[in-house]
Amino acid sequence: MKKLNIVFLTRSYYPNVGGVEKHVYEISKRLAALGHHVTIITEDTKREKGVDFDFRLKNVDVIEIPVGGDDWFKKFRIWKWVWQHKNIFLKSDIIHCHDVFFWYLPLAFLYPLKNVYTTFHGYESYPIKKKAIIYRKIFEYMSNRTICVGAFMTKWYHAHPAKMIYGAAEIPKKTTAPKKNSAIFIGRLDEHTGIDVYLKATELIRKKIKNFTLTVYGDGPYTEQLKGQKGIIFKGYDLSAEKEIIKYEYAFVSRYLAILEALAAKRRVVAVYDNPVKKDYLTMTPFKDWIDICRDEEDVAKIVTEKTGNEAITKAYTWVSEQTWVRLAEVYLSLWQK
Repeated sequence: MKKLNIVFLTRSYYPNVGGVEKHVYEISKRLAALGHHVTIITEDTKREKGVDFDFRLKNVDVIEIPVGGDDWFKKFRIWKWVWQHKNIFLKSDIIHCHDVFFWYLPLAFLYPLKNVYTTFHGYESYPIKKKAIIYRKIFEYMSNRTICVGAFMTKWYHAHPAKMIYGAAEIPKKTTAPKKNSAIFIGRLDEHTGIDVYLKATELIRKKIKNFTLTVYGDGPYTEQLKGQKGIIFKGYDLSAEKEIIKYEYAFVSRYLAILEALAAKRRVVAVYDNPVKKDYLTMTPFKDWIDICRDEEDVAKIVTEKTGNEAITKAYTWVSEQTWVRLAEVYLSLWQK
């Protein structure tokens, strides 16, 4: 197979926290291992305080766009940079945008024969604006082919992707008995990840199970709110937090990557939604019957306090064992080869 020169465009990249950041990193790592060269173009990365994770990879170059302030003119500064560095794109075999197809617009019209692809990750906000749907349809049309992370996009964005994915996970090498009456949360600390519901649920659970604890890995707007709350153990930002899932009885997570990592550790997943899009995000999946999907903190607390069993963990583990990063990298290669 020909060795490819691949360009990934992504708004954010390691060591910044987030599912897209990890997705791009892990896919790039596997492609580079196969001998392909990957150039990642991203906004300025901001290394989180105390993080010593070395995100550099052999055969992977990271180029940061000096975007400046987050204002209305930001997109024009990005377009200017793309135009000034157009040789990076013209020399590539593959250009793949992770959500940010609009970055490539200055070149899309001038070089219509270039191979350009797009992966759509998640959704912007709820309610979804009509403008967001229109933009995605335009970018889908201008891409050779697309990937959607989640079938809910076919309903809410009227997407017609060539590939449907949900992420990947690695099976833990070691097994251990979980700490009883414990849960772990991994993700950004904002309303989109359900941290507010999990904090309220922890309060309810501790009224019946006084030694119940929720260990939180992440950073974001809710950081100060959870500090000092009884039953909360705050660990902060840690890129290797998924390795800790196996130590806990429950995984309070609502994003695909964290869900898959919890299933790979054979842990009970309690996911929450607060709007119809997020509900479909969780229910329109292959693993919907293997996790607990909750509407609010009372639902979450009931699952933990009543100790209801979940007999689907074995089925979930069998399925997730096949959802590896190597296999997901092959999905990208097959997309580009057609």
